[in-house]
Amino acid sequence: MLYYLFDYLEREFNVPGASLFQFISFRAGMATLLSLLITITFGKRLIQYLQKKQIGEIVRDLGLEGQLQKKGTPTMGGIIILSAIIIPTLLFARLDNIYVILVLVATVWMGTVGFIDDYIKTFKKNKEGLAGKFKIVGQVGLGLIVGLTLYFHEDVKVRQFDEELMGSITNVGEEIQEMPQGAYEDVRTTQTTIPFVKNNEANYKNLLSFITFGLVELPDAWTWVVYVAIVIFIVTAVSNGANITDGLDGLAAGTSATIGITLAIFAYVSGNLLFSQYLNVMYIPDLGELVVFATAFVGACIGFLWYNAFPAQVFMGDTGSLSIGGIIAVMAFAVRKEILLPIICGVFLIETLSVMLQVTYFKYTKKKYGAGRRIFAMAPLHHHFQKKNLHEAKIVSRFWLVGIMLAIFSLVTLKIR
Repeated sequence: MLYYLFDYLEREFNVPGASLFQFISFRAGMATLLSLLITITFGKRLIQYLQKKQIGEIVRDLGLEGQLQKKGTPTMGGIIILSAIIIPTLLFARLDNIYVILVLVATVWMGTVGFIDDYIKTFKKNKEGLAGKFKIVGQVGLGLIVGLTLYFHEDVKVRQFDEELMGSITNVGEEIQEMPQGAYEDVRTTQTTIPFVKNNEANYKNLLSFITFGLVELPDAWTWVVYVAIVIFIVTAVSNGANITDGLDGLAAGTSATIGITLAIFAYVSGNLLFSQYLNVMYIPDLGELVVFATAFVGACIGFLWYNAFPAQVFMGDTGSLSIGGIIAVMAFAVRKEILLPIICGVFLIETLSVMLQVTYFKYTKKKYGAGRRIFAMAPLHHHFQKKNLHEAKIVSRFWLVGIMLAIFSLVTLKIR
């Protein structure tokens, strides 16, 4: 909103300093600052309100050190995160940008699903919360919206350049690029980035050659079905991965902040003509605006640690964890780095795999030997280390370090080909 206000003030009244709002870097910095202020300032008030309403965590005794002390800790703190994302974005981002609209929809959509789950747990005193099938319906619904929008919306394009004319670019700014006529063409495509290869772009329509019914190959018109199905799968997987990771004080918030910084850098690079040409990555017009949202997301996660770091004064609940995962997945598709998610979200992946392996092996050994056996002392993996008597704060800090290393490696893939 402020973008339009100051743009008007500059054009009509030439107000000094109003032109600052034309720069994504300035608005991203302000969004981060406001996001931090919202979480820190209003977080305490929300915690007091939740305590007054006795909206506390219901803890099952799993035999973990310090677990029972968490009983009664206010939950639904994800409301703090969502507020600290949405308010700065509405104030500092351009609200006519399709990528900004899409991530805002994802935030509200998954936040609502998570809120319903937390509401059932806390107010209805039902430990199971929202039935798993309804969570899946919510995740699939978001995947459908995102997939169909990214595939069909006319503003979702990639700019392809004529290399012979690129040398005559006269000016490159954050949002305005002056280039000779015919130097580029904006095309709608399902191209994405494949890491570690020289020409690191691939198209989802090429997957159709591997999908056949009998001897009949699927036509290109079916590309949207394949693309949307992949979007649904990844949105569901990352959302659940974030939810599983949210088991120790500060673990999910800290890890998500690192992921958000990584995706913000990718968005800035792909949305800036100069950097995209220098690094030889696809240039996506208007994508740079997503940086404002991404930095607000990072500020919200870091600010939430003010109250969520060990010992936690509030838990984010499914309101926060499900929405965080959904947001990350949508941003990854917007910047066309979804294939990098196993690296960027490596902590989420490891946590999810630990649960899958534990359950699968237990069922297999129970069927074969009559008694189930376990790979880990407990799953998800962070509970395994708790069982090994590692302090919760140490486990979290080490998981953060792993997340930081994976984030750096993800960024290095811009040059490793």
